[in-house]
Amino acid sequence: MLDAEKDLTETVFKDPADPSWTDLEIVLSACLPPNIVHNLTAYDIVTLLDGTVSYQAANSITNSESGVGTDSEAASYLVTSTNVTFIVAPQKIQGTLYILNCSDANGWWITGYTAQSLASDLRSLLSPYFQTTILVNTTTQLGLLLDGTTLKGEKLQDAVVINTFGEAVPIPTSYASYSRDSYAEYCYQLGKRVYQYNWTWASIVGWPFYYVSNTVKFSGSQNSWGIYGMVKVDNPGLHAFLDGLDNQASYSYGNSQTGSPGVVYLSSDAQYYCNYYGIYPSTYQTSTRALSASILGTYHLTATEVFNRPPSPNQNWIAGATYRHTGGGVFIAIGLTRIPDIRVTALALLMYYRPILYKSEFTLRPGERPTQRLVVLQLGQQGGS
Repeated sequence: MLDAEKDLTETVFKDPADPSWTDLEIVLSACLPPNIVHNLTAYDIVTLLDGTVSYQAANSITNSESGVGTDSEAASYLVTSTNVTFIVAPQKIQGTLYILNCSDANGWWITGYTAQSLASDLRSLLSPYFQTTILVNTTTQLGLLLDGTTLKGEKLQDAVVINTFGEAVPIPTSYASYSRDSYAEYCYQLGKRVYQYNWTWASIVGWPFYYVSNTVKFSGSQNSWGIYGMVKVDNPGLHAFLDGLDNQASYSYGNSQTGSPGVVYLSSDAQYYCNYYGIYPSTYQTSTRALSASILGTYHLTATEVFNRPPSPNQNWIAGATYRHTGGGVFIAIGLTRIPDIRVTALALLMYYRPILYKSEFTLRPGERPTQRLVVLQLGQQGGS
């Protein structure tokens, strides 16, 4: 509490006569019950010539002339001078991060957000982990990527593509002329590209490939809730994508299903990586678009699951996972209910790639030396021994 806004850190390096020490004493007294006596001492940390470390008292404040007594509690806190900066540099994932930001498409199941605002947030969150990050700003640009043309000379193979449009996926005009009204063929072609280029395709929330969207091509079309520029693919969309990811010669136009296992909890691995990367979604989420575990065997996939499986009868529904095809290509599906939490997608991605965080040395301005002090706070009860 004393150092929440670095007040303690700034004070303990000042001259003992500085009024900040008096202010610190007032704050400390206000934080503690009136029957508690305290002694706060700041120590310089000195490394001697023989390598041993010595602690030399620099200043002390107390509200008791007789001390805190022998029966007291103590806590220590190491502070470093404010001229020091500690930097954590993440290892770069070898590949391009594409984030769909198409201005000529609309999203669904992303209540409270636009795909463009989600794209901006994802770029801020994930770009430090990638060599190159590119926003795909139109469906035309997406079409170029699908046809094997880079946007800025970047590496196309082994890229990550994040679809920020929820249950809808942007569709280029050049791909929006298939004879079947469901546009499952387009979803199949997406799966084929993921396999061909060894992409990681991430769906951030909901039922993947349930709609396709192009506000120019489908300007007069809307879904059942009045979102224009959108056509329903329905169940065959996910099925066709998985056929493509499995490198099947054609898609079977079958029906995929999702389930509603309800409340699910982050796995122990997921919680570990939350702490490692400093990304903290809620430890429990509601899943209403979980994928069936049967796709693992059917489509030759292995899964890195973000959530623990719920008990029977929902044991065979996977609420969120990264699916790796044995021949190449990765699919991340976060089958949660809206509102989307992009931190879950980011966590799934980092759990799969596991970039190392390199903790650098303290950095200082030229000519400066770091200073550290150990602060020890002793507390005793007034009237105690």
